[in-house]
Amino acid sequence: MQITLNPVAFVKNSRAVPTDDFWGNVISEIELADGVPTEALNSIETFSHLEIIYHFDKLKADEMVYAGHPRGNKNYPYTGIFAQRKKDRPNAIGLCTVELFSHNGRTITVKNLDAIDGTPVIDIKPVMKEFEPKGEIIQPAWVSDLMKQYW
Repeated sequence: MQITLNPVAFVKNSRAVPTDDFWGNVISEIELADGVPTEALNSIETFSHLEIIYHFDKLKADEMVYAGHPRGNKNYPYTGIFAQRKKDRPNAIGLCTVELFSHNGRTITVKNLDAIDGTPVIDIKPVMKEFEPKGEIIQPAWVSDLMKQYW
């Protein structure tokens, strides 16, 4: 089975290379793609945070993995791709919760998006409390070490 998706928007920012750290100061604009009506963003400014679903379009097929040490660091456990957030994923899809700064016509400005300039956006969804986890979020200790300089 094949799934065909068309970008609804594209990322504009100063990052040209998908590095693993220091995304916290990156401000991104997300501009609607041609053919997507401006009205698709109506009332988006009433939300503080959004979920951005995007495509790692620069990923090469031979870079995709199903398991490995996060960031290639053998100090972290050998884990499956679905137990980490590595970009080299089978379907090359990224997901990030961002803070919405502003909405102006066909463009929204956000912070905490770890996508490089030109990245195609597949979908934009508002963050709603009712969809957030109900209980405590549990994760292994190595994740906090891995992420200490990410944002």
